[in-house]
Parts: sequence; structure tokens; C-alpha cells
Amino acid sequence: MKFTLSWLQDHLETNHSVEQLADTLNAIGLEVEGIENAAEKLKSFRIAKVLTAAPHPQADKLQVLTVDAGDGPLQVVCGAPNARAGLVGVFGAPGAVVPSNGMVLKVAAIRGVESNGMMCSVRELELGEEHDGIIELPADAPIGQVYASWAKLDDPVFDIAITPNRQDCMGVRGIARDLAAAGAGTLKPLNIPQIVDNFPCSTEIRTDDAEGCPAFYGRIIRGVTNGPSPEWIQNRLKAVGQRPISALVDITNYVMFDHGRPSHAYDLAQLSGAVVARRATDGETATALNGKDYTLTSTMTVIADDNGVHDIAGIMGGEHSGVSDATTDVLLEVAYFDPERIARTGQALLLTSDARARFERGVDPAFLDNALALITGLIQSICGGEASEVVHAGQPPVSPKIIAYDTGLCARLGGVDVEPAEQKAILERLGFGVASDWNVTVPTWRRDVDGPADLVEEVVRIVGLDKVVSVALPRAEGVAKPTATPAQKQERKVRRTAAARGLNEAITWSFLSETQAAAFGGSSWTLSNPISEDLKVMRPSMLPGLLSAAQRNADRGADGIRLFEIGRRYLADAERATVGIVLAGERSARGWADGKAQAFDAFDAKAEAIALLEAAGAPVENLQIFGEAGAHYHPGQSGTLRLGPKTVLASFGALHPATAKAFDLSGAVVAAEIYLDAIPAKRGSGFMRPAFTPPPLQAVRRDFAFLVSVDVAGDALLRAVKGADKVAITGARLFDVFTGTGVPEGQKSLAVEVVLQPVDKSFTEDELGVIAAKIVAAAAKAGAVLRG
Repeated sequence: MKFTLSWLQDHLETNHSVEQLADTLNAIGLEVEGIENAAEKLKSFRIAKVLTAAPHPQADKLQVLTVDAGDGPLQVVCGAPNARAGLVGVFGAPGAVVPSNGMVLKVAAIRGVESNGMMCSVRELELGEEHDGIIELPADAPIGQVYASWAKLDDPVFDIAITPNRQDCMGVRGIARDLAAAGAGTLKPLNIPQIVDNFPCSTEIRTDDAEGCPAFYGRIIRGVTNGPSPEWIQNRLKAVGQRPISALVDITNYVMFDHGRPSHAYDLAQLSGAVVARRATDGETATALNGKDYTLTSTMTVIADDNGVHDIAGIMGGEHSGVSDATTDVLLEVAYFDPERIARTGQALLLTSDARARFERGVDPAFLDNALALITGLIQSICGGEASEVVHAGQPPVSPKIIAYDTGLCARLGGVDVEPAEQKAILERLGFGVASDWNVTVPTWRRDVDGPADLVEEVVRIVGLDKVVSVALPRAEGVAKPTATPAQKQERKVRRTAAARGLNEAITWSFLSETQAAAFGGSSWTLSNPISEDLKVMRPSMLPGLLSAAQRNADRGADGIRLFEIGRRYLADAERATVGIVLAGERSARGWADGKAQAFDAFDAKAEAIALLEAAGAPVENLQIFGEAGAHYHPGQSGTLRLGPKTVLASFGALHPATAKAFDLSGAVVAAEIYLDAIPAKRGSGFMRPAFTPPPLQAVRRDFAFLVSVDVAGDALLRAVKGADKVAITGARLFDVFTGTGVPEGQKSLAVEVVLQPVDKSFTEDELGVIAAKIVAAAAKAGAVLRG
């Protein structure tokens, strides 16, 4: 929600500075996200007059101007088609910074002709989108004066974040009320004009959808002259990011931002028969003001006449019944729409608007007549015309909400002891009615207040959350009992290990778009009320969020991305604790002899997965490597780590090119997922290491070379070797793979180092021979032959 200081001062009598107002807004829960003042960035731009204009000697589309900005003539090269002698515009001297692109103006030669600064367009000064020529000011504009001061742009713009429950602060009036309640000024009385009803309303207005549109008010204003709105309205709308269109449209937009009350003006000549709020029929279509066609369903409320749908109620008006410069008679509509209906319709149509943002939060149902009078008064004062009587169709939900309140709750729930008289004063300044028996009547604009706890919140935030004293929870004497669960300890160990290995922790959304989830097999969990279409389903994998984070980092120049995240996957049967890892770009050189960085590969992902599995307590010495890592991995550069053929502890590998493309990633991208819930639980001491007992005798190492078929996995051979003698053999590793001279075609040579550990006496040569024979025999069962 944006508003200017002068706009706020229309409703609030205050002598607070901009900084004081910002501090107060933050203190009462209306977070200030930014304050901008156009005058600050335009302080170096002055009003100047073009004295002469001559063609550039070296360029047909350029002119050489003589410009006076109050300090005497300066030569300026300009390419604007409207530049001419006698024009008064806005000039930036050397040293000024152009707001639109940050360029610092300086004396420069343009096609051989010296230029001292520039004459500016609307877009260059970020005052609009016009850029066909330089700004043209009235001939009597004071030469040499700072443009921002003359144009009255010295009006700070506040940008505040409105939480979904504060629908009353979606208008400047509500913000002023909150500030007044907090002592930042006095709320000015609201002046509602008295409109003379000159004739009966000739158009039937009714609501046939009492659930979606409980109240539908309207009147005709005939004899209006539509055109540009006054400069003060245009300036305020521009300041809050709105594009002025015409007086009639600008007035309705102005009242929407002023009071949080959307409305709509129809060109009466484009309507036929009764104007009705009703439910759409399935398949009915509407062309909205954005020029797009929308297919409607019977769950949606529309505004229609005898010819069909005109508006998607509460969200956007129709294209063909909107007002234009030729409009002379208008039908002005002010309605109350069901907030839930508006929210669901907007989500279904993927259609957002300022009106929807207010209606789905819940506008003040008691402000329909006053809003109609305010808008009518502005139209008559700016566009002329005479008004009909008001037609009231339906009844808004204005039954009073009364809450029995105990002033002692403020101390018990809020932690602040506030005198009852002060609590009463605060609530009344916020618009609540407080009876002598402390039955509190909630104002119609506070849909979010339902019970006594809400009243405590109102009092505490106005008094100041900084007044809430920090009180430590009681602590029992002695050593506190451990509270972390085994799963929490496991995640803590994994997190520390990942960080120690140089991975950076990321925290991403648990929600994804359906497109991102589809790249990982789709999601079984769809949100019924998503924040947006990009956050519609629960993640089936940890990798989509990490890949999006990697893409953002890569776009900003990162070349060695190492990310991990511990979280939950959401599968059809349950949530699963998972660690995700993404490595993208280049890692540092493997050693001093490599001389340059190398791209990540599947073995890097495998190494990280094994290290984190070991930290999580998995028996990594028993892991087996299989394929079938998933369609999102490269089929020839990926695998799974398992305990036996069925228990999958992790998947790893290079990302499939199609998956990388879906996330706009290029270059080497590898990933891994560790399934913490699949790791067998440890008994006894948990993560404590067993006592170290050094072997009494030195180990013996023996190397074997085996010939196997090229399609035999080295892991299968290692498992066979380790099983040959489980007492004597304490380790085995593959250290060489060879094909070529001396190796038959279709086979490969695998060299294995076997570690033999004696226990109570050293091995004799005979004993070593027996063990070697067992190893060769076990390898033969796996399809391996000892190489001669």
C-alpha cells in the first residue's frame, strides 16, 4: 500500500516528521518497506528554455540546441523530435544522475559536437512511460528553478506492507486512523457531500446472488464531461504507481486508494436492460479491461445486463462497457462482495487487481452509501452532471459484533499492564464502541476482530510492543534433561558435517509450481488455497528448490555453487526427512598438478552423499551401488546407494539435460538426495563412537587382478571379495580399471587391494595362501577370473 505525505495529511492533522511517522507505523504493525521522494533524485534537474535549435552537422536525427537553465547559454546535442527553439523543458547539467538508468551526465562530444548535459523525457526522470520526446512545460514556467519544486513533487511516498488481516488499512483513511490512535496526530472528520437526487434512476439494479453479492447500490449521473483528471489527482495516482486514464476512471481509483473502497463506472449508453449481480453460467465468457477473455463457471459472481456479462464482480470491469472520452451518462456502482467468493474466483482465473486485493480481505460493508456520495461529489465537481436517486439492492452484512472484554486480559495475555481508562481511550480512537460494562462493539471496518484476545492485541500494539517486558521462562535447578530427539540430533550432525565440507545451507519453499514438480514425477499434494500458481503443490523432492536457488546464484555470476538443504519431501503416503545436495559449475582443481578448475561430476555427488550418510549414522561400509536413480538424473551418470536391493538410502548423479533445461541451468550440474528416514536406527549409544581399540598386529595387504565382463559392476566384485573370509578380511578397495592390450575384447581388468588383519598371531604363508584361494573362489562365483 502506497500513499504520499500530503495525501495522509488530508486525513491526519500532524506535525510529525516523515521519520517519526515511519517509526510510528512500524511500531503499530504497519511495516514501512520504503520511503521515496521524487524531489531527492530530481534535485539536479532545472527548468530550462531552448533558445536556438540547429541541425547537427554530422547526424540527420540530431539537433544542436542552445539551452538556458538560468546560468547562461549552454550547447546541448538532442535527438528528441519535438526539440525546437522556444520550448521550455527540464534540463540536466553535467554531474546530474539520470534516475532511469543511473547515468552520470558529463560534458561529451556527440558525433564531433560538444554537449553539456541533456534535455530530459518523462521516462528518463521516472515520471511516467512517455519517451517520444522531451518534456514540454508551460511557457511561463520559471527558468532556472528546480523542476521538482515547481512541479510540487516534493511529497514523500510511503510504501507499507499490509498483512491480510488489516483490510481497514488498504486505504489512506484507515492508516491515518491508526496513526491518530497511536498519538501521531488527530484524525480529521470525514466530510461526506450531500448529493441532490434530481431524478429517478431509470435503470433497474438488482442482485440475484445474495450470497456472492449481498448488496448492490447504484445511481445514474447524466450530462458528464469526461477528460483528463485534475493534476492533483493525477500526481497522487502516479505517486502510488497508477497510470491516469480519464477523470471518471481516475476518480474511482482515487477513492479506492483513499478509503479502500473499490467501485465501478459504466458507460450507460453501452448497457441494455437491467444491471444485475448474478452467478455466471458454466462456459460463459467475459472480456475484461485488460483485453483478455475469461471463461467463467457457476461458482463466480458477475455483473451483467440483457446482453451478457460486463464485469467479473469485485475483480475487473468489462472492456465494452467501460467509460471513454465520449461518455456523457454513467451508471455508478458500489457493491459489497463476499470475500471468499472473490478470492476463489481470482485464484481460478489467475487474475489479480487492486479491487480484488481489497474485496477478498473484506471492505467496510457500512460504507456503501458514503462511498457512493464521495464518488458522486467528485464526479460532479470535476466532470459536471446531475445525479439520480440511489437504488439499494440487497442488504450488506452490518449486524453489530459485540465482545465482552476483561481489561485484566491485557496484562495476562499481552504482558503489559495498561490502565482501563487508557485501554478504553485507545479502543475508541480506533473506532470501537466501549460501553460502561465493557461490552465492546467492533467497527464494521474491522472484520478481523473476533474475540477478547484481538482487543488485547489492539491495545498492546498501540501502547507499543517495546513495552512488553522480556521475561525468562522458569528453569528448574540442576542440569536440564536433553530435549533433542534422535532425529533432531541426526539432522544437527548432518548439517554440521555438510557445512564442514564446504556446502552452503539453503532454505527454500516447501511449495512448488506444478511445472517444477512435474520434472520430478509430479506432486501428490495440491494446496486448496495457494499463495500463487508458483507455489501450488508440495515438493516431491528437495532438488527443485535447490536447483532454483542454484540458477539464481549462477545468474549473479557464481561459478562454484555448493548447496544443501535439510527438509521434508511430501509423498503420497507421508512426509519424508531428506537431505538435498546440488553442486553446479566448477570446483577447485583436484591437486596442485591439475592447474585449473574442473567441472563437478557424478563422483562428487556420490562422495558428498556417502560422507553425509556416515554422519547420519548409516553403515556406509555395507552400502551397495545400484542404478535407477530416477528420470531426473542422467541415466549413464547416476546411481543409488542401498542396503540390500530394496533399502535405498540415497540417490546421486549428474542432472538429466532436460531437467537442467527446465530450471534454466547450463553447464555441469550434479545432485544427490539422502533419505534420512530410510537409515536404520542405531541402538544404545546412538551417535557416540565406540571406544578405539588399535589392532595388536600390523595388517597385511594383497593385490589381485581379475578379468570380468565389461558389464559387471566393480561393486559386485568387491562384495564377493569381502565375503570370502569375514574374520580375516577387514577391507577391500578397487584401485584400477584397465582395458586394452592383454585384456580380451568384451572384458576388463579390475585390480583390488585386500586388507587382511591378524588377531592374535601373524599370518603364515600357508594361511595367506588359503585366504587367497578363498578370495579367488569367491570372485569366480561373481564371474571373475584371476588374471595371469
